[in-house]
Amino acid sequence: MINKTNFRINGRKISFLLLGFALINPFMTATAGAGLDFGPGRAFSYESLVERAADLAKKPYLAPPRPMPSVVEKIDYEAWGNIRYRPESSLFAEGPGIFPATFFHLGQFFQKSVKMHVVENGQAKEILYSNDYFSMPKNSVARKLPADTGFAGFRLQESRHREDWRTQDWLAYLGASYFRAIGALNQYGLSARGVTIDSAEPTPEEFPDFTEFYIEGAKTEGEPEVIYALLNGPSITGAYKFSVRRTEGVVQDIDAALFMRKAVARIGLAPLTSMYWFSETEKRRLEDWRPEVHDSDGLAIWTGAGERLWRPLINQPYAVTSSFVDQNPKGFGLLQRDRNFENYLDGVNYERRPSLWVEPMGEWGPGAVQLIELPTDDEIHDNIGAYWRPAEPVKAGDSYRLRYRLHWLADEPYPAKVAKCVATRIGRGGQPGKPRPQGVYKFAVEFAGEALDPLWGDSVKAKPVISASQGTISDAFMEPIPGTRRWRAIFDLTPKTNDPVELRLFIQGNGDAMTETWLYQFRPGR
Repeated sequence: MINKTNFRINGRKISFLLLGFALINPFMTATAGAGLDFGPGRAFSYESLVERAADLAKKPYLAPPRPMPSVVEKIDYEAWGNIRYRPESSLFAEGPGIFPATFFHLGQFFQKSVKMHVVENGQAKEILYSNDYFSMPKNSVARKLPADTGFAGFRLQESRHREDWRTQDWLAYLGASYFRAIGALNQYGLSARGVTIDSAEPTPEEFPDFTEFYIEGAKTEGEPEVIYALLNGPSITGAYKFSVRRTEGVVQDIDAALFMRKAVARIGLAPLTSMYWFSETEKRRLEDWRPEVHDSDGLAIWTGAGERLWRPLINQPYAVTSSFVDQNPKGFGLLQRDRNFENYLDGVNYERRPSLWVEPMGEWGPGAVQLIELPTDDEIHDNIGAYWRPAEPVKAGDSYRLRYRLHWLADEPYPAKVAKCVATRIGRGGQPGKPRPQGVYKFAVEFAGEALDPLWGDSVKAKPVISASQGTISDAFMEPIPGTRRWRAIFDLTPKTNDPVELRLFIQGNGDAMTETWLYQFRPGR
C-alpha cells in the first residue's frame, strides 16, 4: 500500500510517499525479535504532569535534545521513508491495549527527540529507543545514531483484532505540537496543534514542542485511548490529556493546562491548520490543471448568540488575519464541504479530507475566532490557520485551563437548522448580452438544505439580506437553480476604492434567517 503523506515542519507541509508495512524491501535486514525495552516504573497522574508543567514555566527554557545533528540531517525524506517501524514491535501488539502504537524515527525534518512512555496501573515506564524496532537498509546512516536517540513521534494503528491493523493507522502525533486524525471518510488531511504563539506576527512564530508522551491504552474498542503530553517552548509550558475515541471518525476530549514563561503578542488556543490553494471561487488562469486543490474550503462558526457563520477560504496575496469577535462560542471549525470527486480529479482524495470542529467545553469568555490566510503557490504548504484568541493580553505568569472536544468527521457534528452555503461564484457585473461596466463584480452565492423547502411554495416571502463595508450593492435577487434543490442569491458590487470589501449575506424568509450567514473578504482589481 502506498499513501501520500503530508507532515508539518515549522509551519510548512512536506508531502511525500510512505510505503505501507505490508511491503517488503529485499535490502532490509532480517526481522528483529519482538518486544520493547522499558525503563523503570514511576508513579504518574495527569495532575502530577500539570504540576511539572507549572514548575517548568518558572525555569529557563531548554530546547529538546537533537541527537547527532550531523547524522540526522542526512536522513532525508527518501532515507526516512525507507525506515519503517516493525509492527511486531508495536506497543500493545499483543495487548492489553486494543490499538497498537508504532513510532516514527528521527530524520532531516524531525530532528528533535521525544520521550515515549506507557502508563499502566498508575505507573509510567519510558519506552527505550532501539534501531532494532525499525526495518532499515543495511547502509542506512540512521544506524550510526546512539542507543538513547529517542523517537520523533507516534501513531495509533487500527484495532489489533482487524487483520489489516499493521497497515492502517488513524491518529498521529509528529512535529512540534502537531497532530492529526482520519475522519469519517478514512483519510488524513488538515492538522490540529497544541497551541500557537505569535502566528502571523511581524516577529518569528514560536513552535512549542510536545517533548514527552504517555500512552494509556484502551482495553476495549468502546473505551477511550488516553494520551498525555508535556509541552515546552521558549514562552510557554503545558500539560495535555487527550481522551480519544475511534468512532465514525475520531473524537478527542482535550484537557489543557498552559503556563506562560513570557508575555506574547498573540496566543492561539485550540488551533487548526490546513491548506487552501484554489477552488471554483477564485482560480487564476493556468494555475493548475485540476479544478480545485484544498484540504478545507471554509471556516464555520457557531457563535455564542447562536448565529451560524460561513467564511469561504481565500488564497490571499499576503498574510491576512480576520477576527470574528465573540463570547463563549459554541464551536468553530475548518470544513471540507465539497465532496464531489469531479471537482478535484486527483488521486490524493481531497474529496475525502476530514472536517475538524472545535467544541468548547465550558465557557471561554470574551475573545475572537481568528482566521489566518497566507499566500501559497502550491499544495505542499499549510497556509490556513484558525484558533480562539482570548480578549485579555497575555502576560508572563498567566495560566489557562481549558477543555474542548475535537470532532474529526465529514461535516460539523451539530448540523444547523438553517440551510448551508455550498458555493461562492464571482464574475463580471452587469447583464448578459449588454456591455459589461468596468469595476462592477457579480456574486452568486448558493445555499442548500431542507430549511429552504418552503421557498418552493407561495407561503414564504424571501429575500437576500446583503451588506458591504464599502461600495454599492445593486441588482440583488434570488432564484432557484434549475435541476437542483438549491437556491442562489445574486448581486452586483461596485466598490468605491480598491480597499478590501467585507461582504455579508443571508436569505431571510418571513422575517427569519433561512440560511447561515455568508461572509467574504473581496479584493477589487485582484
